[in-house]
Amino acid sequence: MNTAAPQDDGIAILPGSAAGPIIVMTEPLSFWGGVDPATSTVIDIHHPSHGAALAGAVVMMPTSRGSCSGSGVLLELALSGKNPAALVFAGPEDTLTLGAIVAAEMFGRRIPVIRLSREAFAALSSAKEARITPEAIRAEDGHLSIQLSAAVRDDMRLSAADRRMLDGNEGIAAQQAMRILCAMARQQGASELVDVTRAHVDGCIYAGPANLVFAEKMEALGARVRIPTTMNAISVDHANWRRQGVAPEFGEPAARLADAYVRMGCRASFTCAPYALPDPPEFGEMIGWSESNAVIFANSVLGARTAKHPDFLDFCIAVTGRAPRAGAFLDEGRCARRAVRIELSEGADSSAWPLIGYLAGLASPDRIPLITGLEKAQPTQDELKALCAAFGTTSAAAMLHIAGVTPEAGSLGGSPEDVIVITREDLAAGWRKLNAGPSQIDLVAIGSPHASLDECRAVAERLGGRPLAKGLSVIITTARNAAEAAQADGTAEQLRRSGVEIVSDLCWCSITRPVFPETAKIILTDSGKYAHYGPGLSGCTVRLGTLGDCIEAALTGSAPPRLPGWLA
Repeated sequence: MNTAAPQDDGIAILPGSAAGPIIVMTEPLSFWGGVDPATSTVIDIHHPSHGAALAGAVVMMPTSRGSCSGSGVLLELALSGKNPAALVFAGPEDTLTLGAIVAAEMFGRRIPVIRLSREAFAALSSAKEARITPEAIRAEDGHLSIQLSAAVRDDMRLSAADRRMLDGNEGIAAQQAMRILCAMARQQGASELVDVTRAHVDGCIYAGPANLVFAEKMEALGARVRIPTTMNAISVDHANWRRQGVAPEFGEPAARLADAYVRMGCRASFTCAPYALPDPPEFGEMIGWSESNAVIFANSVLGARTAKHPDFLDFCIAVTGRAPRAGAFLDEGRCARRAVRIELSEGADSSAWPLIGYLAGLASPDRIPLITGLEKAQPTQDELKALCAAFGTTSAAAMLHIAGVTPEAGSLGGSPEDVIVITREDLAAGWRKLNAGPSQIDLVAIGSPHASLDECRAVAERLGGRPLAKGLSVIITTARNAAEAAQADGTAEQLRRSGVEIVSDLCWCSITRPVFPETAKIILTDSGKYAHYGPGLSGCTVRLGTLGDCIEAALTGSAPPRLPGWLA
């Protein structure tokens, strides 16, 4: 006897046909830093599905999380034929959906994307294999049937300028960008597009040939940005990669990718912390940003408004000056739906902030939280940067509120539906998880996201010109403007006297060997973001430590696993 889910229990966001074994993920996953684009294997060591092979499988997960670059990883898998057979979500999802839209729109590679109700998702999760058509999902030898409805809405209100672009009157590239924007807006439930004043492109990181293929195809179509557009950190130090010994087979396409975006009118800012550039966005300003930490910081700390745009959509926004009016552009898309209360010890230092962000994301993986318990903390911009970046690794939310700290916590903190308490014991357990590993350290990694001038100064002052331990490296990645400021005020020279290397343009999530030292196996970082992504990206042990731990390791080559003083 066949069982069937109700007609509206399945929506074909991107219809298509596929079949394969079912892989069920109990937690969201970031494809960037979580899936190897060369093999389609889950490399996030913190994820329950670590080691799973996704190629050819019907992949089920609640939603995605983490980096906006997941869309580029999915496109890479699609172009190499190592993609999942289909993606099935239990709720709204943007990043992988956009990657599938681009694969279909521009390259004719279709990966069905399905959104199910929680009941239908649970029913399908118990099956071993599934067959998908545009109309239905069938499993258990036909005993389970979920009917799919189309996710097409024809009531979007487009302006006259939008229609000119969509009709091709503004060029083929603008037409292609508008087609992708409209497809994304429809699946988000947006009824119209909104003007944005500036964009930030994250797709300039060379995750593989797919990113370059997209950029050069858009350039060949005549693409040019219409609004001021900054660029994320890239994958090489643009001016110095040859001298640094980077292999040409990687350095040349990585530099070509950056150059393509610059030729199309993007600013060669090459930083993952665009909010630290001169003239940051203002409160209430509508912007079109990508890069998870930048989006979360802009929304949460600055009070600007941007959705968490996937890679490729960011450039479509830059080309058109328009974005789907959905998500964090709207008041209702900025309201807290969960309270996360932190039992923070007195005397907590800067090391608390990446830990709080990481655990708050785990506590609120699919909704905006109101974080309480920090009202007296008075965090600096760098501490808030660390919190937002770590939160972005474990949550899909585009922002957060901190009671008494962030500008909209009072007005949009709202009435959360529930409360989760992160106790002192939870903080200690989270620190032990991220701090675990050998005491002997090969490399100290600072600057994920890019280090500010103040952070460079703090390292220089604590080292005090003393030499690094033999065989150990300390590398700070930072933006060009911060590196220039450090050079101008003597900080860079003080760091160089100790043996610290400052690298611009790239960051720890895009660094490769030999800039990443060939012999380094055990890494210590003060970044919650890199402590999470680093093991999968580098194949090394990456430990989270305090800045004091990092300095101790730099001078002695050792930093034993331990709780920070405020938790001990």
